[in-house]
Amino acid sequence: MTPSHKSLADTTAEGIIKYIIDNKLKEGAQLPNETTLSSLMGVGRSTLREAIRALVSRNILTVQQGSGIYVCHNTGVADDPLGFTFIENKEKLVADLLEFRMMIEPRVAALAASKATPDQAEELLHLAKRVAECYDLGKSHSEADAIFHAKIAEISGNVIVPQLEPLIMHAIDMLIDITHSELKEETIKTHKAIVNAIQKNDPIAAQDAMTLHLIYNRDRLRKANEISSLNNSHQ
Repeated sequence: MTPSHKSLADTTAEGIIKYIIDNKLKEGAQLPNETTLSSLMGVGRSTLREAIRALVSRNILTVQQGSGIYVCHNTGVADDPLGFTFIENKEKLVADLLEFRMMIEPRVAALAASKATPDQAEELLHLAKRVAECYDLGKSHSEADAIFHAKIAEISGNVIVPQLEPLIMHAIDMLIDITHSELKEETIKTHKAIVNAIQKNDPIAAQDAMTLHLIYNRDRLRKANEISSLNNSHQ
């Protein structure tokens, strides 16, 4: 659903999330009552209640009859199961997500290389080409990139790793947003090296290629943060 097609209830739900973040409400914190919250959001009670029901289903709010509306424990929306939306320091979040990927993905690539069939390697090659095509067309490559990494996780044969796909996708989205989709040549080059290693069933080369891929990302993130800090200091 695009922003222009969001219902008033959806917009109100986003407003409530913003209210929680802006007011630094923690797990278990109580929100204002319906009358006050309706006024704050600028909507009627029926719209507010629809928004609250949606947030309850997404494990953001809980309603206790006769008591009030509260922020859920283990707060997280459906596409954000670890609640990254509510972590204020986004720069540190992206850096830590990248650090987490460096702990996991090189080993996953090695496992994939040790188990990949020719058909799986060929499919991975097509996914790498799709990322390159997105770059060439000037389109966002975040989804294609995430699918490429998810396929490596699937090929690894580890049943846990594919479940981390939303985490990896979130990390890729945030990194691309901060670095403004740069690293085109480095991404294409290292993706190709990863695919080549997996095609040859060479775990060491796959691990090294994935490590290099993530190092490029880490270095670009550091530069982006340095530029941001420098700009902020001059304001």
